[in-house]
Amino acid sequence: MKNKKSLGQNWLKDRDILIDIADQASVDGVDTVIEIGPGLGTLTSALFQFFDKVTAVELDDRLAENLPKSFPGKNLEVVHKDVLSLNLDELNLPEKYVVAGNIPYYITSPIIQKFIHETHKPEKIVLLIQKEVAERLAAVPGDYSVLGLSAQIYAKVTLGPVVKREFFTPPPKVDSQVVILEPLETPLASEKTMALIKLGFIAPRKKLASNLTVGLKLPKEEILKKFAANHISENARPADLTIADWVALEKSL
Repeated sequence: MKNKKSLGQNWLKDRDILIDIADQASVDGVDTVIEIGPGLGTLTSALFQFFDKVTAVELDDRLAENLPKSFPGKNLEVVHKDVLSLNLDELNLPEKYVVAGNIPYYITSPIIQKFIHETHKPEKIVLLIQKEVAERLAAVPGDYSVLGLSAQIYAKVTLGPVVKREFFTPPPKVDSQVVILEPLETPLASEKTMALIKLGFIAPRKKLASNLTVGLKLPKEEILKKFAANHISENARPADLTIADWVALEKSL
């Protein structure tokens, strides 16, 4: 079946990789998975080796219609909808579930933000995404971005295997990587801290003090006093601060 470029469709066919992704998504005692963008059902097939029920969310009408034909007798629910507009209350999910998918690169961040902020959070989110984005999500101080911090404040983030572009049909222009997010019961920072982070990254390559002077409309001397009180270098750039640094700075300011 011809892929739709507008939906970012690239088929992954390697059986070992698919099984590995499904295995990464498995959690003891959890038998339901929401699969994002099942496409031709290759990952769906692997997921059925670890889960009793797959709720497949597919926007493409052709694929949504054809998918059930590939899994007769399986507990497969196909939801023909954009995952970003999905209302989990309508799915009759059990208390515990996970999310998995080989997702279009262009909606990676909105999908992650949707599920880590759900009231009924998944136990785990396992996604195959662009390798560069996966690395940003799991970054450490010195390489942080708003994307990475906004994920790590709400979830434990780890990286899975890299999947080379040649394993896809048609091959995308970049390699992919599995990213695993385990939502935290309590976020590591508040929404106020997140707002400060966004101000701090107004110009990511500039010094943080300069960005906050502009964003908060405060004298630079006052900003630097707060830096000193929290053992933050006056030459620090936004990517250098830990989550704990941001929390302390927000409280000071």
